[in-house]
Amino acid sequence: MDNKKTDVKETGIAGPVKVAIKNKEGRYQLMVNNKPFYIKGAGLEFGNIKALAHHNANSFRTWRTENGQKSSKEILDEAYENGLLVTMGIEVGSERHGFNYNDEKAVQIQFERVKKEVSALKDHPALLMWMIGNELNLQYTNPKVWNAVNEMSKMIHRVDPNHLTTTSLAGISKKEVNYLKERCPDLDVLSIQMYGNLPDLPRLVKSMGWTKPYMVTEWGASGHWEVPTTKWGAPIEENSSVKAANYLKRFKGGIEADTIQCIGSYVFLWGNKQERTPTWYGIFLEDGKETESVDVMHYIWNGKWPVNRTPVVKEYTLNGKTAYDNVMLEEGQLYEAAVVISDFENDSITYSWEIMPESTDLKDGGDYEERPKSIPNLFVSQETNKIQFKSPGKGPYRLFVYATDGNAHAATANIPFMVN
Repeated sequence: MDNKKTDVKETGIAGPVKVAIKNKEGRYQLMVNNKPFYIKGAGLEFGNIKALAHHNANSFRTWRTENGQKSSKEILDEAYENGLLVTMGIEVGSERHGFNYNDEKAVQIQFERVKKEVSALKDHPALLMWMIGNELNLQYTNPKVWNAVNEMSKMIHRVDPNHLTTTSLAGISKKEVNYLKERCPDLDVLSIQMYGNLPDLPRLVKSMGWTKPYMVTEWGASGHWEVPTTKWGAPIEENSSVKAANYLKRFKGGIEADTIQCIGSYVFLWGNKQERTPTWYGIFLEDGKETESVDVMHYIWNGKWPVNRTPVVKEYTLNGKTAYDNVMLEEGQLYEAAVVISDFENDSITYSWEIMPESTDLKDGGDYEERPKSIPNLFVSQETNKIQFKSPGKGPYRLFVYATDGNAHAATANIPFMVN
């Protein structure tokens, strides 16, 4: 895989880039202005575009044309200034949110709205591809959604002959592949979103009969539905170093391994969000510090590690137990937690800690969740990598630790615990 960044501004073209799929003896290659383009990118709803370019990615994806913070044109302009191309998400109604694909009037209104969005952005030089909806197969029963996607894809190709169309699936199944082949033949590329099982993807694609190109548009940390849970049902989050090792393993096995049909990927998430916890899926912390998974992406995109690397979590215990030991505490008692951190450059490490209740605002498919508020005045003393705290009132909680190196990098881990 070529690690040289393809910079969109190198072309010197002010108008739209011409995007196509080249099929040579069954091997697919994405082409941008007649040059090979392998997607090295990230999902970026509100994330740091400059940092993405700095780490030598060449593209990012969005989930909608208007994200509430920046307009789609502002996002594309910033992408262009940083030499990046954008797979632009188009928000499409999903059955799990109440959209009825038997309602012909609603389907037509949506079609016209999508047409306006496409017409407004189609000539921007940073545009790469259109993604029609996100995980429309999640909790659905009506296959007419794929007919609607196909009609939108056909319309996009009429309005915008320069760019490709795709839609994303949560996972992959034979049923969905068959539906897309039958009802949605106009799509150029299939997008698949997969986490822990990503190394199985090349085999699954072939066994389920998908023969056209695909890309992976969400991948990364083990999903909260894939990990062990405590006795009280709290999913156990992997620490930032375990996550980073899994990112590399999953990329090599599930993306890099397929040189025939896979045209690249977008890691999830180049930014930060609350989903079960504030640290689970974002590879940046809330304050913008990079986790070890950013180091991995730098390695993937450049073929070498960054000059200064993120601290590594070696061990983390609460009352002498790990996150997998069903930590039970008594209300109002004193307890100690300790973390062991190493750093490649032996940078000085600063530690901070936080206790918050287990999240109760639980959604599906990445929908917005409210972040639990941290509980103040519980910490009694701190000695470098150790903390002593007074346990809060009855209920489920998590104790978070953040270890920063003074170079905008941080390791993180949390332990769920129950107070009796």
